[in-house]
Amino acid sequence: MWPLALCIGVLVFISITHWVFRWRNPRCSGKLPPGSMGWPLLGESLQFFAPNMSSDIPPFVKERMERTSLVGRPVIVSTDSDLNYFIFQQEGHLFQSWYPDTFTEIFGRQNVGSLHGFLYKYLKSMVLDLFGPESLKKMIPEVEETASRNLKMWSDQDSVDLKDATARMIFDLTAKKLISYDPEKSSENLRENFVAFMQGLISFPLDIPGTAYHKCMQGRQKAMKMLKNMLQERRLKPRKHRSDFFDHVLEELQKEDTILTEAIALDLMFVLLFASFETTSLALTLAIKFLVEHPLVLKELRQEHEAILRRRENLDSGITWKEYKSMTFTIQFINETVRLANIVPGIFRKTLREIKFKGYTIPSGWAIMVCPPAVHLNPAKYKEPLEFNPWRWDGVELNGATKHFMAFGGGMRFCVGTEFTKVQMAVFIHHLVTKFECCTIKGGDIVRTPGLQFPKGFHAQISVRDK
Repeated sequence: MWPLALCIGVLVFISITHWVFRWRNPRCSGKLPPGSMGWPLLGESLQFFAPNMSSDIPPFVKERMERTSLVGRPVIVSTDSDLNYFIFQQEGHLFQSWYPDTFTEIFGRQNVGSLHGFLYKYLKSMVLDLFGPESLKKMIPEVEETASRNLKMWSDQDSVDLKDATARMIFDLTAKKLISYDPEKSSENLRENFVAFMQGLISFPLDIPGTAYHKCMQGRQKAMKMLKNMLQERRLKPRKHRSDFFDHVLEELQKEDTILTEAIALDLMFVLLFASFETTSLALTLAIKFLVEHPLVLKELRQEHEAILRRRENLDSGITWKEYKSMTFTIQFINETVRLANIVPGIFRKTLREIKFKGYTIPSGWAIMVCPPAVHLNPAKYKEPLEFNPWRWDGVELNGATKHFMAFGGGMRFCVGTEFTKVQMAVFIHHLVTKFECCTIKGGDIVRTPGLQFPKGFHAQISVRDK
């Protein structure tokens, strides 16, 4: 007869073995997509967060393109353009937006990415009032003044870190439009809190003092406290005329039948500031890097923008909406930059019921990581290294997402700030290529962890161009 301790040990061993087997071989009524579930609980999270010093598709995606597990949950990593497009088109029917609990904690339980149905559409409509075409037409002069003023200021310096400088420029402009924030008049630096937030955004979710994730959460808490105080001050001193997004929010909060709450409004404000702060500045920094490294692209951009100047009756008049819409090669260049920037490592969705697709079965409740958001226009070349070529967009019309271009999301959750991003980049490029020169001093190296970063910055010299 076996000793009791040995019997217990055998039972524990059998239980653990069974649990590990079930983890690595989840139940499914059909055939699961190929891939590994990784280690129990951890899955393949460590590989997901591993740094990669390349502007190419992250190795995590290239090596898998199949089933895996992240943060203790089964996830399908999809690079199938047909499946990705199908997912976006079936939003709210077969799939819904979903993000890991750690992301939800970071962006807030009431953040727009976690909301569904009527409430999401309601918030999207509010944001469109700010970033829709009619509002952007009125906003161009301010965007242009900001770009011109900052470029002139940078040209007076021996060297400027373009990643930091563009982030500051874009954040200050957007914060002014959203909440009338002026860093020179504020006793607290709102942007510094977002810097702390960003440094730990895509990191292993270990909330212990000293970790990047802990600093991220601290940055969020401080930023949210500032936003809440600003909202309370505005409530005490309301304005007669709407001048920013805060005014719009206050109007909605005061309505008797409103579905908007203060918590939802503050989370929305936080996400909008974050999106402007990080995504656009990273894309713009990468665009400048491409201009420095590709003289033929710079030459064609200069020809396009100098032609715009020659067509003007008054050379000193500002950029018009018609001129912006005429910047054909500039938009091609922006599309190609955003395609390669691949700033967001993946867009997450969750199945609402079991899905059959191309002979495979995705169980109900499983997560899908649409990755990467921007892929090759030619799917057959997906596994080849990414190459920068803005001319590939010649003649390509984009009125949203396509099967092979999802840099701004897709379906009903197509990014409402897409046009605002393109306007900022196009206006900045106009002033840069027509009035200034740029040469690299140091830095500019890219690392993905898995999001795009410039760990050593991108230090360059901006000088006034000789006519």
